[in-house]
Amino acid sequence: MSTNASTTASPSGDAVVASLPVRKYRGAVIGLGGVARGSHIPGFLHDEATRNRLEIVATVDASPSAVPLDGVPQLESRDDLRLIEDVDFVDICTPTSSHLDLTIWALEHGYHVLCEKPVALTTAEARRIADASRESGRVVMPCHQYRYNPVWVQLRRWLAEGAIGRWHLAELHVYRLMADRGTSADSTPWRGLRADAGGGILLDHGTHLIYSMLDTAGVPPRVRAWTGLLQHQDYDVEDSAQLLFEYPERLGVMFLTWAARHRETHIRFIGDGGSIDWIGGVLRLERGGAVEEFDYSAQLDKSAYPAWFAGLFNAFANAMDANDLAPSLIDIANVAVVLEGAYESARSGAAQEIQRR
Repeated sequence: MSTNASTTASPSGDAVVASLPVRKYRGAVIGLGGVARGSHIPGFLHDEATRNRLEIVATVDASPSAVPLDGVPQLESRDDLRLIEDVDFVDICTPTSSHLDLTIWALEHGYHVLCEKPVALTTAEARRIADASRESGRVVMPCHQYRYNPVWVQLRRWLAEGAIGRWHLAELHVYRLMADRGTSADSTPWRGLRADAGGGILLDHGTHLIYSMLDTAGVPPRVRAWTGLLQHQDYDVEDSAQLLFEYPERLGVMFLTWAARHRETHIRFIGDGGSIDWIGGVLRLERGGAVEEFDYSAQLDKSAYPAWFAGLFNAFANAMDANDLAPSLIDIANVAVVLEGAYESARSGAAQEIQRR
């Protein structure tokens, strides 16, 4: 860890030295697959503000095909992190089935944790993580980077401002051709295998839609879900899912598939005074018969993902500064209780009551 003095502006406009220095945290990336190389590592390097707050000083990956980062020690075992001086946090970029074990291990060894989603698949897992976080006094932050997607930022702003009045219907549709295979050359992506992924598209991309709806409307009192395998018979998890969030006087409808012909995202909010539509790279606001249109194509391209992660990483640094454990633990628990209820609904065919965590 290192510190740098920070400055702020006084009411007169003169620069003054802030009372608290800015800490720079040293971290290790665990897992050097596609999400680490394509988004996390570029996110840490994205801008000066992020580089001044977080530094990757080691990586952990036992795969013989893992290519080391220039100038960064690559370790074969997580236990070898003891050889690296002053590691403050770990960034877990491994398949979902390993998230719980790695998170608990990291907390027990005194590391803050940044972890790919979902961190917990069940409420029991979320409780174990919360207990370990409080016991160690270390932050656990899920990679919910869509909060920093500029379209979602603008969409939430409009809803908060009442741009379309009180909304009563939200539709979130995500179409993909297959599960993202990451860096795997195998015929079946790891996300299509229960042993690695823990579940299918509802667990994988569905997590992003779930926390986005929770940010917008809170935990729903009731959920209904369907899951199925429509195309990819080599998967042993669902490649398609539908999820209903049932609120008093409003409804959230989500459909996700890895069985589409074209990649597309379509999100719509309908209110009593207008509507918001996000189709592809275009965001439209309709109110009073007038339509405003905004092109976000460049900011939604995969090349822009590191900017979303940089926003997440700076929030992580701020949480470590304040040792603020609660918000992320609540976030993890709320996603877990919805996922657990959704899978139970899909299994039983009945709606499930949800208890806010």
